[in-house]
Amino acid sequence: MGIIITIVCYFSLLLLIAHLTGRQSQSNAAFFKGENRSPWYLVAFGMIGASISGVTFVSVPGMVRTMDMTYLQTVLGFFFGYLVVAHLLLPLYYKLNLTSIYTYLGTRIGPHAYRTGSFFFLLSRMLGTAAKLYLVCLILYTYVFQEIQVPFWLIATGSVALVWIYTKNSGIKTIVWTDTLQTFCLIAALIALCVMTIRTLHLDLGGVIQTIVHHPNSRLFVFDDFVSRQNFFKQFFSGIFIVIVMTGLDQDMMQKNLSCRNLKEAQKNMYCYGFAFIPLNLLFLCLGILLLVLAGQLNLELPATNDDILPLFATQGYLGQGVSILFTIGIIAAAFSNSDSALTAMTTSVCIDLLDSDKKNEEAAKRIRKRVHLALSILLALFICLVKALNQQSVIDTIYLIASYTYGPLLGLFAFGLFTKRQTKDRWVPLIAILSPVGCYLLNTSVRQATGYTFGYELLMLNGALTFGALWVLSLSTGKRSKQQPVNY
Repeated sequence: MGIIITIVCYFSLLLLIAHLTGRQSQSNAAFFKGENRSPWYLVAFGMIGASISGVTFVSVPGMVRTMDMTYLQTVLGFFFGYLVVAHLLLPLYYKLNLTSIYTYLGTRIGPHAYRTGSFFFLLSRMLGTAAKLYLVCLILYTYVFQEIQVPFWLIATGSVALVWIYTKNSGIKTIVWTDTLQTFCLIAALIALCVMTIRTLHLDLGGVIQTIVHHPNSRLFVFDDFVSRQNFFKQFFSGIFIVIVMTGLDQDMMQKNLSCRNLKEAQKNMYCYGFAFIPLNLLFLCLGILLLVLAGQLNLELPATNDDILPLFATQGYLGQGVSILFTIGIIAAAFSNSDSALTAMTTSVCIDLLDSDKKNEEAAKRIRKRVHLALSILLALFICLVKALNQQSVIDTIYLIASYTYGPLLGLFAFGLFTKRQTKDRWVPLIAILSPVGCYLLNTSVRQATGYTFGYELLMLNGALTFGALWVLSLSTGKRSKQQPVNY
């Protein structure tokens, strides 16, 4: 009952913030870009929560059991990826004064590239957001609502409905403030969970360090096994490219950055939350080690699925009273700080990229925006129920694998536009964007059958390279240079 009261109070606070921020302006400018008045430090702090998500909150501590602490190699790559985005992509977006970042593809390559980029973003973001919200809905269902016979589909629908309610009027303008609250709750819950685990183990600071350092799953770096998916160079460079595509080429993450007052503030935002990602993920990994130690002390049989390890400890009383409430706050804050901006960004992309609402008058554009926002909310709830049937051992691993296929064409398209001056055959772009992931899948299957080696996150780079190569080959037959010159920074 305490958890349900906590959930009600939490969402009441979100709705209050939405009311206060949206009562003065419900315009399209406020919804899409926050009227370019968002303080950079609030955007930076809020984007920590949006980047982490409820999946990270649950999956990263659990993945220590099978991957040790090697995920930190990917996180280190993330930081350098944020630097690339800050100095390569943000200047371009601000110079062109973009609302949808895929407008650049239309200017540089052509209308087919523009629509293709937007479509692949919508596909990627819908699948990723559904997977992230699915995990949270499943935890709430399993540990909270199952006993009172609330069906999973109703939890999924209710979760999306709440996101729709507090984002429907002012979009990004509201999200900048709600994400600040949600990030604070997420970090507070993480620290509290670590403290409670340490107290249960009866360790002081020195004991915590010694316990983590000497644990068999504390391995951070893998340099000696290139075949392993945990190899440093694979994970580090994959981390760089994951950030480039899942942040720099993603309307969701860029929309908040573009709501800052100017480029310099947007870059400061990127530096700050990019760096903050490292200690926070290290804390998640350390929590995972401590939970494994506690399981050994209690002779506790851990769940088969990694994502169930932290929920087990947090909800079954192993860490003391009140921890289940902290855990619930943490995963809800993490999940919804990611989902609200995703729904807003998808609405922006459909309205601007596919329906050309920016070319209509304010009232007509607002009507289109509200209908699209509602339709995408319904579709998201359906996708969450679909993902339930496709769950794998680690949802975060599944999300990155999906991203390797769906974001790869975006990587190739933007790379071709930014690093060449050639003009390709625009009408062939949709086919290339479809064939490239298919080619990656067939290659991965063939290599696995022939050698036993399975591609990991490096599929993203391969996918982007195939798209880029195909665009380059077609450009050779055009014999033309692009009229749109690369932007000088």
